[in-house]
Formats: sequence, C-alpha cells, structure tokens
Amino acid sequence: MLESKLQSDFEHLTPDLVLQVVEEQLGRRSSNICRPLNSYINRVYDIGMEGGDAVVVKFYRPGRWSREALHDEHDFLFELADADVPVIAPLKSADGSSLDTFRDMHFAIFPKKGGRICDEPDDQQWKELGRLIARVHSVGETRAPRDRITMSPDNSVETHLHFILDADVVSPECRREFEMETRKTVDMIRPLFDEHALIRIHGDCHHQNIIHRPGESFYMIDFDDMALGPAVQDVWMLLPGRLQDARREMSLFLEGYETFRELDRSELLLIEPLRAMRYLHFTAWCARQMTDGGFKRLSPDWGSSSFWKQEIHEFQKQQVEIKDALDAGVPYL
Repeated sequence: MLESKLQSDFEHLTPDLVLQVVEEQLGRRSSNICRPLNSYINRVYDIGMEGGDAVVVKFYRPGRWSREALHDEHDFLFELADADVPVIAPLKSADGSSLDTFRDMHFAIFPKKGGRICDEPDDQQWKELGRLIARVHSVGETRAPRDRITMSPDNSVETHLHFILDADVVSPECRREFEMETRKTVDMIRPLFDEHALIRIHGDCHHQNIIHRPGESFYMIDFDDMALGPAVQDVWMLLPGRLQDARREMSLFLEGYETFRELDRSELLLIEPLRAMRYLHFTAWCARQMTDGGFKRLSPDWGSSSFWKQEIHEFQKQQVEIKDALDAGVPYL
C-alpha cells in the first residue's frame, strides 16, 4: 500500500530526531520525554526538559502555509503578548527567530501551559470571554497580515470550492447540483460582506481553543488558522446554538466585549453566512485529506453519493436559515 502524502511529510520525525531538534534549538537537554499530541494537520509534541519544565514543538505541515504566513501568526502572538493579552507566544532562539526549519519543515517551540476546556461558561465567564476576544481584536485591527487567507465569499469560499471541484472527489451524479447549490449560497451572502471591516482574527475560535487555568484568566491558543475576516467569526462558534436560541449568552458576551471594543451589531447578520462558509471549509479540509491519502481520518462513507446528497441538503437548509435571519434583521439583545 502506498503511504499517504500526509504521512510521508512527517515520516522521518522519529522521537529521537524531535528531541535532537528541540535540544539544539533551545541549547538545553531534554529529559527524553517526547509525547505526540493530537493535531489533524501539523505534528505536535510535548517535550519534557531537564529541570522539570516542558515545551511544545509544532512542525508545520509542508506546503500549507508560506513562511510569511507563519510569521503572520507569530507576529500576531507577539503583539498580543506585548499587550498583555493571555496567549502563548513561541519561544525565540538566540538570534531572535521564532521560526526555524528542519528538513524542509518549518517548526516552532512554545512554552507548555496546561489548562482545562470550559465548554459551559457561567455568566461571569461569558463576560470574561467577551473581554478576551475584544482585546484580541483591538490588536488585530491595527494592521493587516502579509499572507493570510481572507475570510469572504470571493476569497476563501471560492478557493475552497475550486479545490473541491478540481480534486474530483464529488460523485459525478452530484457534482452539478453541489456546485449549483454552493454558488447559490455564495450569491446570497456576497453582498452582506461588502460593508464590514476585515481584521486579523483567530479564525477558529471555539471552546477547544480556549483554556482555563485556575487562578488565571482564559488563554486563547492555536492561532494556526489565523485569518483576515469579520470580528463576529470569533464569536459565533462559542455560542451553544443558533443566535435566536443563545441571546442570553450573546448579551453577556457583548457586555464583556464592549468593555474594550464596540462590535458592529449588523455583523450579527453574518453569523449564518459564516456557518455556511464553515461547512465548505470543513468539506475542503476533508477533500484535502482524501487527495493526500489521509482517508483514515474520514468517516467510512465520506465521498459517497449519499454523502454528497446530504451535503447538498445541508446547503439548502442553510440557505433557509440565512434568509430567515436576514428577514428577522439584527436581533434586539
């Protein structure tokens, strides 16, 4: 059996090599502890160091991001840390660099900070989450990234759709309807993005990417999907349901958020369009796994005719949700 490209990208990363890379980069000896951590795209390891502390090394998947795009991520983290926003910035080597290369793979080393996921925030924690994300956005809006994806119908959505179609993973009997329903969705949402500012955002802000450390504030982690996009993208995935069912949580969140930054309430109308874009983003991610041979990561029926028919149905349902949200207008909170 041919090995997948995904595996071949990382096949030489044995524990001994990972430890060697970290020791040489930090100029310190490890304790020979090297634990792989869950990561769908990159390869990430928990490394124990002599002295009892630990670091996390991330090897970025080759070909996914340019070096400039990775520097965008690191620069954002350093700017946030300088503004006392609780994030985990990478460590710098003696020459001041946070990004290095090993056998054509870029990698970075981060201090290890443990914490727990808080997927059911209480009232005060909803306000704290609002304050945290507002502070991230206050830094994010100060300048644009150099080489990051733009989260909009004419950019990221078109990129994802072209990849799916070019990868030839859609069942032939579903291809025409899938493209038609996707483009119909794009046509619905395109005008909604015209008047909204796009800033540097986390891009993948859900509860798994925010950790709680007792006695400290929330920490926002994993800026791997940092993008240029609307601020509300970093809000809606935190909600326990659709906006009409989560008004109380949104009200608490906004109370905290607007301590530091105003949120244009009309951006709330982008939530359902962004949800549709997320569907396509995930489908494109799955298509990339399939084309790279990483099919073991996917459900057994992924790519079948029944799968694509369900995808088409989901886009049709989401079109109704978008229309209903637009008809209702910005909700009173």
